[in-house]
Amino acid sequence: MNNSLKQKIKQNETLKHFVLFLISSPKNPKPRFWVKWFVNPFFHKKGKGATIRKSKSRIDVFPWNQFTVGTNTLIEDFTTINNGAGDVIIGNNARIGIGSVVIGPVKLGNKVGLGQHVFISGFNHGYEDGNHDSNEQPLVKKDVIIEDDSHIGANSVIVAGVHIGKRCQIGAGSVVTKNIPDYSVAVGNPAKVIKHFDSQLNKWINTEK
Repeated sequence: MNNSLKQKIKQNETLKHFVLFLISSPKNPKPRFWVKWFVNPFFHKKGKGATIRKSKSRIDVFPWNQFTVGTNTLIEDFTTINNGAGDVIIGNNARIGIGSVVIGPVKLGNKVGLGQHVFISGFNHGYEDGNHDSNEQPLVKKDVIIEDDSHIGANSVIVAGVHIGKRCQIGAGSVVTKNIPDYSVAVGNPAKVIKHFDSQLNKWINTEK
């Protein structure tokens, strides 16, 4: 969506609420049928050879943020993707496993692989004001970035603001709360680096004491 048009809508509360109502029901926050079929195709990019198994997935994407899928990428069944709070950008030759959830702002590099039932979210509900429900407070948005060739094990959770470097392996069931450097193996809750690849020795080195 054009940035100047976005600003005009944001600055006019009446217009903003009207446009949001046209795009999504307040009680059912997903894009309306007409948005999915007649608006989103003009705003979002899908690379050649990419496959999104839409019939059994919830691809809840809106025109005000990016949703980009690279070439030859596969998004498996029962996946949920939502860009309402921020861009969701998926690189080339990536794979999103069955039942995974990706909520923007999130950027996945080339050849990134998510196992089954991985949860990634680029925001948290604000809770600073203890006098109000967190649902009534502004979202705290922090980009999640997963670099090229990294793989996330099944049932893992990646929290907002985490940056996972290149060619990392995250063990199944891990909860990643801090950045993971390039060429690392991390496991656990919270996830800790247990190995890193030494390019001079050309082998993985244990980092656990």
